[in-house]
Amino acid sequence: MTTSFGERVRGVLDAHGPLCVGIDPHASLLDAWGLGQDAAGVREFGLRTVEAAAGRAGIVKPQVSFFERFGSPGFAALEDVLAAARDAGLLVIADAKRGDIGTTMDAYATAWLTPGSPLEADALTVNPFLGVGALDGTFALAHEHGKGVFVLAATSNPEALPLQRAESATGRTVSADIVSVVSARNAEHVAAGEWGGIGFVVGATVDWTDAGLAAFAPPAPILAPGFGAQGATPADLHRRFGSMSRTVIASESRSILASGPAGLEDAIDARVADYREAHRG
Repeated sequence: MTTSFGERVRGVLDAHGPLCVGIDPHASLLDAWGLGQDAAGVREFGLRTVEAAAGRAGIVKPQVSFFERFGSPGFAALEDVLAAARDAGLLVIADAKRGDIGTTMDAYATAWLTPGSPLEADALTVNPFLGVGALDGTFALAHEHGKGVFVLAATSNPEALPLQRAESATGRTVSADIVSVVSARNAEHVAAGEWGGIGFVVGATVDWTDAGLAAFAPPAPILAPGFGAQGATPADLHRRFGSMSRTVIASESRSILASGPAGLEDAIDARVADYREAHRG
């Protein structure tokens, strides 16, 4: 029997802690690492990051856009990075934020969540603002293959606030409605005490009260960008997420990647230790 994605995440967090190493080959980082501004450069960047993360952190998150900008050679580079990460035993979240309707969204899901696909990942970030129902095919495919989906719920960018904090017909915020609908989908597929396989993206600097959010039932993984360069620290984990902190995947990229290839392993080790200390506190 295939282990559900929610329980897979739970095991990874128990074994390695919450750190997720973002693989974001910004142009400035490629320069700092002495790599070319091309597909070969992002491939080398990604493979070095995977090598450093393996055995230290449990999760990596390639940002698809930084590979996509180099066209088909960039996608080929991304395929190599995804495969290397999964072969290394890392849980891989493809940060592609796909969102569409009908067969178009189903095709996106097939590309990223089908075993054996060139772009196979363990989970995919998706955009629900064409309606959560438009993602039902994606949820079904993910459940079938033991894959995960992370639904944007409450992001920290200011441009999103008028939409995400708007009051819906239910009297809740749009963010809260998304969580409610997705949580109902999760409840259809989990036994008592298990984590749902459809997770949420909630920024680490988001005010939960302002966003209208409360603890998720059933529990589900929370992908939380905003740690590191954007200001949140491991010490903020419990204060910002409260009882949900045990489900948080703390995503950091520039704060670690800026250490360069020679300092990457030490930077990951230090950050893992910081999160371990935060959990003890």
